[in-house]
Amino acid sequence: MASIPKAAELVQLSVSDRLDLMDEIWASLAPGENALPLPEWHVAEIRRRLAAFAADGNRGRPADEVFAELNRRL
Repeated sequence: MASIPKAAELVQLSVSDRLDLMDEIWASLAPGENALPLPEWHVAEIRRRLAAFAADGNRGRPADEVFAELNRRL
């Protein structure tokens, strides 16, 4: 296992390099044979939110419309 950089070393990296490192860490946590099981309350919450989304009927807005509104606000 590679050595883990200390916080003081990490802050010396550029923001771009730190974001790249975060991406690599997230990618390494992808589900696999060593993945931790989801707690039952997570599963229950996901099911609750999916049911609420299905019952709501509001499918939101197209991304380009949302981005256009955000750009107008900025």
